[in-house]
Amino acid sequence: MNVSARPKITIRDYVAGSVRLVRMTNLVIVALTQYFTRILLIGPRQDWKQIIADPDMFFLSLSTVCIAAAGYIINDYFDIKIDIVNKPERVVVGRYLKRRWAMGAHQVLNVVGALLGLLVSPWVFLVNVFSITLLWFYSERFKRKAFIGNFIVSLLTGFSLLILTVHFPENRHLVFIYAVFSFFISLIREVVKDMEDIKGDAAHGCRTLPIVWGIRQTKTFLYAVISIFVLTLFLMAKVLNNPVLIWLFLLLLIPIGYLVFKLAKSDTRREFKEISTLCKIIMLFGLLTMLWA
Repeated sequence: MNVSARPKITIRDYVAGSVRLVRMTNLVIVALTQYFTRILLIGPRQDWKQIIADPDMFFLSLSTVCIAAAGYIINDYFDIKIDIVNKPERVVVGRYLKRRWAMGAHQVLNVVGALLGLLVSPWVFLVNVFSITLLWFYSERFKRKAFIGNFIVSLLTGFSLLILTVHFPENRHLVFIYAVFSFFISLIREVVKDMEDIKGDAAHGCRTLPIVWGIRQTKTFLYAVISIFVLTLFLMAKVLNNPVLIWLFLLLLIPIGYLVFKLAKSDTRREFKEISTLCKIIMLFGLLTMLWA
């Protein structure tokens, strides 16, 4: 009796799958964001060449990238069944990479990330260990619960900037504003992604906000989060007595207003995916304001 064999996985497939697994584009964005923050906000800007060549900055950024990559791997490891429903074309673990290899890569990247942080300072090491622990519990348990999983991912997004102030304390108040910005826009995007993935999440017993509250109430929650987001940005800029930041944030109200408009009209998976992409664009615009902050 002939048994149909699984398609042979080529080296190209393996490499492409591994790149997709660790979200290589996202990792590059994380590293660039940290370097832009270090140069433009912490400064001094005129010393950008020395900052780029600084080994402490390199090890700190690389440690963050390793831990983020490990987080993506363990997240996919626990979400294979859900992703087969929500994003079958993006499933890597079990298709291109065996489960035990994925777990091994996750552990190696976490150890490397923690040790690289220790090379910079014991405090960076402690923040890294805290982040590794949060990422594990998020993927293994909290992702399937209402709000807390969204909050953890958003908190870690803000930490990717705040960790710089552990070793480079200059202008930490300015870095804090952008960390808060990153936290809020990430929180909005995470909830929108839950609305996008409601079908697969519901099929596997997840209790995300759209499943618990429904789409309409989740939208109302997002309107409240966006209002708090905008108010917080302007309050922090005012406290710092920084009129340039106030004007920059006023300009950001244009894409944020468009996001609210799109959110009010959206009901389908495709529309929620477009809003998720719009959140990424707003994040990019926000980070670009560092040039004038």
